[in-house]
Amino acid sequence: MVSFFGTMITAVAVPYQVFQLTHSSLAVGLIGLFELATILGFAFLGGAIADANDRRRMVLLTEAGMAMASVLLIANALLPHPQLWVIYGLAMAVGALDAIQRPSLDAMLPRLVERDELTAAGAISALRTNVGMIVGPALAGVLIALVGLPLTYAVDVVTFLFSLVCLGLMNAVPPAIDAGRVSLRGIVEGLRYAASRQELVGTYVVDMVAMFFGMPNALFPAIAASHGGPAVLGLLFTAPAVGSGIAFATSGWASHVHRHGRAVIVAALLWGVAITAFGLAENLVLVLLFLAAAGAADGISGVFRSTIWNQTIPDRLRGRLAGIEMVSYTSGPLLGNAESGLVAQLFSVRVSIVSGGLLCVAGCLLMAALLPRFRAYDSRDGVRTAPADGI
Repeated sequence: MVSFFGTMITAVAVPYQVFQLTHSSLAVGLIGLFELATILGFAFLGGAIADANDRRRMVLLTEAGMAMASVLLIANALLPHPQLWVIYGLAMAVGALDAIQRPSLDAMLPRLVERDELTAAGAISALRTNVGMIVGPALAGVLIALVGLPLTYAVDVVTFLFSLVCLGLMNAVPPAIDAGRVSLRGIVEGLRYAASRQELVGTYVVDMVAMFFGMPNALFPAIAASHGGPAVLGLLFTAPAVGSGIAFATSGWASHVHRHGRAVIVAALLWGVAITAFGLAENLVLVLLFLAAAGAADGISGVFRSTIWNQTIPDRLRGRLAGIEMVSYTSGPLLGNAESGLVAQLFSVRVSIVSGGLLCVAGCLLMAALLPRFRAYDSRDGVRTAPADGI
């Protein structure tokens, strides 16, 4: 939580700095493309590494690497003329490190709780993340305005140091007893398993469609510039997290929902509707309310997607499938930021948001029609995963 709190501060500071250097929403959106390039290159490898090595150690090493990237952001911000290529290069480096870390981090959860606790554990984990997403961006806007970018980045470095100490105190999380070595064959095995399960494919493509068309984050600096500057920028980034945080905190009802595929589809549709309303709103209060509603829908979708993943994937494949999941839930938003920035450059910010929300709704309905087994997925149909190896 502490580490992610700092990461969210930097997630606001970096696009703000790029917009200040370029005054271009497209340039802001390109951050996501550079980051995605290395995520796609390393996510499958990171998944294979997670299944073959101590997962805690992998998280520790990559966390140290990301801390160094934040140090370099400070150095660049202190230059008389900060370099845009340095920011893009560090975005690529962080993308690679995150791609290696995330599968190991995500694959820990099924080792720590019983199967019938996975939905609740997923909600708690998401709530923890949302604390960072609420507090981090709000504080980032204040820090940028009061102390400038170098000290804002420095806060992220401090949070990394805290997380490194905590990770050092954790017990090891060794691979499953029958885990193999990192290999191309092992990566292909994970891809084949994912492709053979329509309930998994559905979680990937529905979320990717929703995020590709409906992700508006690259437009936040431009919107904030017309509403009050850095402080409003922090509120724009915070509002979706507030909505999802409320959804997570009141998600006890989710344990009684068994048709998880249908729940993911409905949540994705609500995300698209809320984004459309956000694009049409002119009053700042309404803008923030619709963003919060979108965040709530995305949070609920995340709870059910996580539950499907954890209920259907055997532990020996957990890291590799976590790598595939990472590609799905990061490529949509990152590509979506580039798409929204490009449409805003060609037309306008409002056209970009509204058209994206409407296409999100249409795309999710199409995916629901094309994936009937995902739409019908019911957790009461029996245990759908192999025994948790190595526990």
